Amino acid sequence: MQTVQISLNSIDKVKNFVNAISKFDFDFDLVSGRYVIDAKSIMGIFSLDLSKPIDLNIHTDGAELASVMEVLKPYLVEQ
Repeated sequence: MQTVQISLNSIDKVKNFVNAISKFDFDFDLVSGRYVIDAKSIMGIFSLDLSKPIDLNIHTDGAELASVMEVLKPYLVEQ
């Protein structure tokens, strides 16, 4: 599992993010405080505070992780 911070500060970003990660067969979780939601759920994402960065848990590794990180580049927060 890999954890990265992402920013989803607009409706279009949320829509594009969900469309991008829905192409993968493994799980993604968004963690905001004590809430953990399925990152492929648009309604779930809108229940979070999107004004600040959110942790994304990616439940894969290896070659698949590299392709996911490429897709996530527009959403990543520099740490």
